[in-house]
Amino acid sequence: MSVELDSLNEEVMSLLKQGKYDRACAVARRALTLAEQTYGPDTRKVARSLYNLGTLYRKHGQYADAEPLYRRLLEICEKTGGPNHPDVATSLTFLADLYQTRGQYAAAEPLFKRALAIRETALGPNHPDVAASLNNLAAVYGTQGQYAAAESLFKRSLANIESALGPEHPDVATALSNLAALYHAQGQNVAAGRLWKRALAIREKALAPDHPDVAHSLSSLGASYYAQGEFAAAEPLYKRSLAIRERALGPDHPEVAVSLNFLAALYQSQGDYEAAEPLFARSLTIREKALGSDHPDVATSINNLAVLYYLQGRYEEAEPLYRRSLAIRETALGPNHPDVAASLSNLGGLCRDQGEFSAAEPLLKRSLAIREKALGPNHPDVAASLNNLAGLYTDQGRFAAAEPLLKRSLSITQAALGPNHPSLATVLENLSILYEKMGQEHLGRPLLAEAERIRSSRR
Repeated sequence: MSVELDSLNEEVMSLLKQGKYDRACAVARRALTLAEQTYGPDTRKVARSLYNLGTLYRKHGQYADAEPLYRRLLEICEKTGGPNHPDVATSLTFLADLYQTRGQYAAAEPLFKRALAIRETALGPNHPDVAASLNNLAAVYGTQGQYAAAESLFKRSLANIESALGPEHPDVATALSNLAALYHAQGQNVAAGRLWKRALAIREKALAPDHPDVAHSLSSLGASYYAQGEFAAAEPLYKRSLAIRERALGPDHPEVAVSLNFLAALYQSQGDYEAAEPLFARSLTIREKALGSDHPDVATSINNLAVLYYLQGRYEEAEPLYRRSLAIRETALGPNHPDVAASLSNLGGLCRDQGEFSAAEPLLKRSLAIREKALGPNHPDVAASLNNLAGLYTDQGRFAAAEPLLKRSLSITQAALGPNHPSLATVLENLSILYEKMGQEHLGRPLLAEAERIRSSRR
């Protein structure tokens, strides 16, 4: 029986590495049943089968099915090894990672902390498993906008992994990707792109070309190019990532929704709304089904679809989506998260375009305040908030209030995104319009010419 069980578990892991999740799940269920019948419900043999099946469910987006398996795994490890055994830390990590994936950050953080403490005591500060716990805790902090705390943990994790496993190990690619994502979230896109390129090279060499982790690196690198306005470089990366995920994970997996969102946003930025809408809508449907209606990722898909409607002037369709996205984010992430600022900014912009200036101003001000506090005063999103608030003041004829905001937005955008970014052209155009309204056309003309140069260079 032991030989048969070991063979089944090895087959599960082999299928998992190949991305053949449906076949792996069927084999894992057979293994769990055999383990329970042979060894009883609370043994290490059962624990391994619980891990395998729970991990498959998580990777397949079946989070509700995975949770009781991970909880039972944790109970078995505590019972058989004691509360401070390294296996307990591993089980805590599985459960915490599941909570993080579902947006339950308050539940995930103490589990990750307990896992880190167990590993540092049992294994020493430089063990690869300690590096993994540092990485996991950093990811929770980063998701909640606690960037300084996250960066120090990510860097310590990366150094530990490279030292222990060598520079070409797939775990190094994961650590690089997580640090890159943190930089990307803070607008440091050139630094992020360098790390994502290295991660992609490692994964393509170490894994199969259609492995989901390769898709993740492709999607991330595409996001770096997109953030720098390099749309032609981003599109083939997004398309290849989507194709890999649909083949490897199935058409309704949350990771497919990620690729759909990226590709839709790219088309939207190019003005191809007809191509973008079905991709955004499909992403929303996938996420609501897999994650539940109150997950932050659902709020992102709702917000993305609302933005698309807004850009087409479909305001009555956009407003309820903006408000629903804002409500989900405030509840799930807290009132001072950067994603809340994004929802406030979008809703404020909608109010402004409908002439509801008194409703728009407090929304745009709150968005700016959140971003300055969470992202720092020189982040591109801060520049965007300054630009948006200045636009409202311009519409109201409050030119003296608008000018310093646009000048600060211009300075931040130039420093953060460089001299040829489309966002810089937008700020230049807005400042030119302001000077024209103030009767100072001579100040606006060179700004407008520079904006046209930027846009022409990208055609």
